[in-house]
Amino acid sequence: MTRRIMMSVLLMLAAWGCGESTPAGSPSDELVVAPTWRNVAEADLSPGQRAQLGRAMAAKDEMAKTLMGELKGELESGGPSGAVVVCRDMAPMISEHVADNHGVKIGRTSHRLRNPENLPPEWADAAVEAVSETAVYVEGPAGELGVLLPIRLAAPCLACHGADESLDVDVRSALAESYPEDRATGFAADDLRGWFWVEVPGQG
Repeated sequence: MTRRIMMSVLLMLAAWGCGESTPAGSPSDELVVAPTWRNVAEADLSPGQRAQLGRAMAAKDEMAKTLMGELKGELESGGPSGAVVVCRDMAPMISEHVADNHGVKIGRTSHRLRNPENLPPEWADAAVEAVSETAVYVEGPAGELGVLLPIRLAAPCLACHGADESLDVDVRSALAESYPEDRATGFAADDLRGWFWVEVPGQG
């Protein structure tokens, strides 16, 4: 998953952009498919895991802020169709930079992918399949902490994620060229668009 091109944050003009990730609640253990990972309720996170969660949130915030800056600049000069190209080309580099900066793995995924390369990590598969509306915290076999954070669609993002017939012709053309297998249209404001995922290594 070297290309993090999800358009869920294309028009991040409110609540970090296209959506706001909000840790809240936790799913039951049966959501975890990977046998060496287990779900952890937020209330049960150990002090070490809370430190890992802090790193995850810092990485998510940096990724959102950096991408928002790039997208807002392009939106002002080239409009939504130009932002499609920025997200396609810049998002992978931003993800890699943030991952290196914070010593984590990070990306975005969805139950309705725009880019088929943005599949979730194994520990998040079941929660994505279940379309989890709440944050998910997962402990790995070597003390890793996986964090899955929901992203909701803000109204401005309908320019690239709304009903097909409502999309500008230039946006439709840019999407067809960059994402021929796009499944990320037809959303309404406040729909669950997808998730940030962050994997923080163990303390040892």
